[in-house]
Amino acid sequence: MSTRNDVIIIGAGHNGLVTAFYLARGGLKPLVVERRPVVGGAAITDEFTPGFKCSTLAHWAGPFAPEVAREMQLQRCGLEIIRPDPAVFAPQPDGSALRLYRDGAQSAQEIARFSRSDAERFPEFERVLARITGVVRQLMFKTPPSLDQPTARDFWNLLEATQSFRGLGKKNMRRLLRWAPMPVADLVAEWFESELLRATIAARGIFGSFLGPRSGGSTAGLLLRAASDPHAAGAPDFPTGGMGALAHALAVAALEAGAEIRTGAEVAEISVRDGSVTGVVLAGGEVVAGQTVVSNADPRRTFLRLLDPAHLDPSFVVKMQNYRCQGTMAKVNLALAGMPSFVALEGRGDSARAALAGRIHIGPELDYLERAFDAAKYGEFSAHPILDVAIPSIADPSLAPPGHHVMSIAAQFAPFKLRHGDWRGQREALGKVVTQTLADYAPNLPSLILDRQVITPQDLEDTYALSGGHIFHGELALDQLFTMRPLLGWARYRTPIKGLYLCGSGTHPGSGLTGASGRNAAREILRDWKKSRRVQLKLN
Repeated sequence: MSTRNDVIIIGAGHNGLVTAFYLARGGLKPLVVERRPVVGGAAITDEFTPGFKCSTLAHWAGPFAPEVAREMQLQRCGLEIIRPDPAVFAPQPDGSALRLYRDGAQSAQEIARFSRSDAERFPEFERVLARITGVVRQLMFKTPPSLDQPTARDFWNLLEATQSFRGLGKKNMRRLLRWAPMPVADLVAEWFESELLRATIAARGIFGSFLGPRSGGSTAGLLLRAASDPHAAGAPDFPTGGMGALAHALAVAALEAGAEIRTGAEVAEISVRDGSVTGVVLAGGEVVAGQTVVSNADPRRTFLRLLDPAHLDPSFVVKMQNYRCQGTMAKVNLALAGMPSFVALEGRGDSARAALAGRIHIGPELDYLERAFDAAKYGEFSAHPILDVAIPSIADPSLAPPGHHVMSIAAQFAPFKLRHGDWRGQREALGKVVTQTLADYAPNLPSLILDRQVITPQDLEDTYALSGGHIFHGELALDQLFTMRPLLGWARYRTPIKGLYLCGSGTHPGSGLTGASGRNAAREILRDWKKSRRVQLKLN
């Protein structure tokens, strides 16, 4: 059986759905094929045990780009966003805790309990961060320039970027150039003296990366994330109904624009003839023909598994084999019989619930973060991991039975390749380590656990098709960003195969659930289609 579509998009993750929307709005007829029975990729909500639903992988939005949300009219498509305040709660083993709010002045009042100097400097740091990353944000929605044959549009974009950069003023220009390659530990140490504040901000720079806070270039991760959300430690957005609600709204918008979505349709092969894509072959043998194929899969899976390497230049294949894509993140979801009691919040009543409604950061000092990374360097998961925790059922009771809660935990560092054994044998040990780490801050937690779901880096590859278990489709390091994402010379969403494009997080800008990669890719695909039509008209 064979069908034909204008465009075939592999994978109904958030960027695939965003790409489908913009292509359909541009007049094309995209078909999205998804191997799993649900859309969303890493943005999904599952009932992991009877009565308990949780954002299975990503548990808060990137935040999602407001430009994309507005253009796709996601609110009209049913998306509701919860923005808790305080945004971040960071406890310490001694029972003290730091709260960071969406308002910098309010955060400063909280910080003053630890350091008056830090309280005075924090609002300035957030202002500087927002000012500098405003330039980075402009680049997020630009196609990286061609270094070999720059177009007039490339020159114009570079001119705009240069003007924005010059508009920072000399001091902030120097800051941006100096900060990007710095270890994030050095950056926060220059601004602040309290270890807890340093660690809470620094953790954002290394989230999901094979980097410690003292690794060169780790500040680039902080800048990239702050381009979407200038709050120093990040302010989470939680969709009502979990991250699957975001994916549902994206799918509704794409369908209404004219796209088609097929779930349970795994792509086994991207078909190529004479250097041009001809469509895809599904796992059941069905051939879906199309002159354009867009892969929302990560670059390694696209080029090394879905394509026959014989269609690619050997040097390209070698570079892709060396594309760094080794994940460091695991996910643990807990079904709880009640609310965990954090020592730092004893006797706080309703204010305790409010403090726990945002992100809970476990990682009290820079040395703690670095030691967690040390374990991963030697093929071991950390005995004291960095934890990014959410209890979404506080603000969204629909996720758990009355009086019960779900806890969503992103645990770092857990390397994809273990030095001893494999993840099948280490799954439960990892779950126990994560639970015990949290119990140091909330002693009653183990007694509340009704069920536990542990998702290892190996699961991220096997079940969710993330090569190397990498949640960002590849390392977010300076040599794999902007014009070098995924590879130098191939950062413009096009590939060496004519008609084959990338739209996932392995492309620029690539960080988190923002939708920027999908929007950028769709723009380039539509430009190529319009150019092709003009050529055909001239030939006719």
